Amino acid sequence: MERKNLYQPFEVEYKELNECPMGPHKHNFFEMVFILDGTGIQCINDNKFNYKPDHLFLLMPQECHSFDVKTTTKFFFIRFSNIYLQSQHKEWVQKLEFIFENNTHLPGCLLKNTSDKPLVRSLVEAVIREQVNRQPYHLEVVQQIINTLITVVARNITFMVPSSLQQKAVSNTALDMVHYIHQHIYDPGQLRADVIAARFSISPGYISEYFKTHTGESLQQYIVHYRLKLVEVRLQFSELRMNEIAFELGFTDESHLNRMFRKYKGMSPTDYRKQVKIMASRELQEREAGSNIAS
Repeated sequence: MERKNLYQPFEVEYKELNECPMGPHKHNFFEMVFILDGTGIQCINDNKFNYKPDHLFLLMPQECHSFDVKTTTKFFFIRFSNIYLQSQHKEWVQKLEFIFENNTHLPGCLLKNTSDKPLVRSLVEAVIREQVNRQPYHLEVVQQIINTLITVVARNITFMVPSSLQQKAVSNTALDMVHYIHQHIYDPGQLRADVIAARFSISPGYISEYFKTHTGESLQQYIVHYRLKLVEVRLQFSELRMNEIAFELGFTDESHLNRMFRKYKGMSPTDYRKQVKIMASRELQEREAGSNIAS
């Protein structure tokens, strides 16, 4: 299977194609694809979805995907790497973490809020103009627009049912509580049971049982599991020190983070980060070996 690489922090590309841009492939970067015009089929991990104008897709590293073009399609691609993620400010990285942990990894348009479709189209068209005109500071302008697009994606993912709850009959109130937790995960004071109970007009003594009835996990369990997922993202996509991760995600200190991570993941955060780097190094060596054989 073909693998694509990205050799810069981010890039954008516009393509108008009458046939599939490439067969099934994987890549080592993140990619957003916006359909300006045309129809066809998107395939990701053997799942298929009919695409049409104003559809936006998010493709994750190592996912197998392809597009089967039915009518002439105008694609706009935004690709960004781990290096780009690591260079962004904290608040923006937090939006990315929300996307990574709540994207269902299935085919389909991310724009659940229909009023965002014309907004995204106008932003994409603005990037295309910047790329064509290349006026002073055009790269800075493009980067700001890309960050805005990712923020819009994060907003739309809040309208999706979390993948862990898709098979459950979850009440609207329970889903609102889940979204509330995601929104305030960096503010431990807002995640106290009494605060959440007051926010949703539920008895503090009953709120954890209510949440477990509708989601399968107690309130505290869900918060811990979600927080640890974000720790994994930070370990994989950032160079933050353990004490910095512990502080940002509301752990008492680094030792508290180590204990919780080891309890639920079976290894220390440091070992997890080393494991991820080893796997990434092996994948890079395999890609380079494959490239040398092909040449």
